[in-house]
Amino acid sequence: MTLPPLRDVIARHGLSASKALGQNFLFDEQLLDRIAAIPGDLNGKAVLEIGPGPGGLTRALLRAGARVTAIERDARCLPALAELDAAFPGKLRVIEGDALAIDHNDLMGEPYAVVANLPYNVGTELFTRWLSGESWPPRWTSLTLMFQQEVAKRICAAPGSSAYGRLSILAQWRSTAKLAMKVHRSAFTPPPKVMSAIVHIAPADSPPGVSADVLSRVTQAAFGQRRKMLRQSLKSLPGAIDALERLEIDPARRAETLSIDEFVQIARELG
Repeated sequence: MTLPPLRDVIARHGLSASKALGQNFLFDEQLLDRIAAIPGDLNGKAVLEIGPGPGGLTRALLRAGARVTAIERDARCLPALAELDAAFPGKLRVIEGDALAIDHNDLMGEPYAVVANLPYNVGTELFTRWLSGESWPPRWTSLTLMFQQEVAKRICAAPGSSAYGRLSILAQWRSTAKLAMKVHRSAFTPPPKVMSAIVHIAPADSPPGVSADVLSRVTQAAFGQRRKMLRQSLKSLPGAIDALERLEIDPARRAETLSIDEFVQIARELG
């Protein structure tokens, strides 16, 4: 079935991007198809999309053969999404609601990929939730997410760089993270003030004997005062300074100089 151009759909439904909801619409169908291809073959696979808006990326995912569950809190967009449901019978389920208030595993009920042009105002919080928790591997099979480019660089950053921090460790200590594609601001309507980029995350083996909660507390303390030496930034964590000594990690170092494995070792020591 040939679908009308996205711009026509948006005009017909009187839609405009909501700044309050962090919306920026993508119209370039070739670009959207490239994004939908990043996770690999989606034919017959379950996909969760957050904030589909008028359904640009949703179209691309459906064209790729995915079974899409889309969570949208903006009721203005529901009629446009209903048209996609009619065009791809049985392939699209639209949930009106707040993605932060929904248990995604319960909603999906099976392994699923997440593919989303995340609303800027909730993107980091959702990302953190997907990568947190003691249960691993997760129910999601991959995360393909659009962020502001600055955030994407932090997610994929290597130790020693200015972008390296808590998000880097969260994304990389038991997953692989790569910057899959940059997206120019001019691709969006309205154009955001910053460039965007797509990050692809795949779960990997979780290091044994490490609590995600303890690692989170270690990184929070270490990067909460990132310009200070570890002996200062970690002194509020009971046992942390002794752990540095046992691991022969110089307490005069700063957080951004530690490898992800060194943070994992500290968390394992603190149990």
